[in-house]
Amino acid sequence: MKTYIKDRTLQVARHIAETEDTIRQTAQIYNLSKSTVHNDLAKRLKKVDLQMYNKVQKILEKNFSQKHIRGGESTKNKYKNMEK
Repeated sequence: MKTYIKDRTLQVARHIAETEDTIRQTAQIYNLSKSTVHNDLAKRLKKVDLQMYNKVQKILEKNFSQKHIRGGESTKNKYKNMEK
């Protein structure tokens, strides 16, 4: 694995571990695609740092389980703002 990919993977993983951001939020912050962030965290991180991988996977599982709630809130706020 190339050094810059390894460094990016660790940087993104550290960010998610510290902030518990979603993949989408992280991708926007680092100006990467969601697919790149997902591949970094799901495939590459396991080879680079197993302990960090386990920590990040717990956060991603939590975010995934809350996805439907966030979507509902977003839609609710969208239509609430349209009424004003």
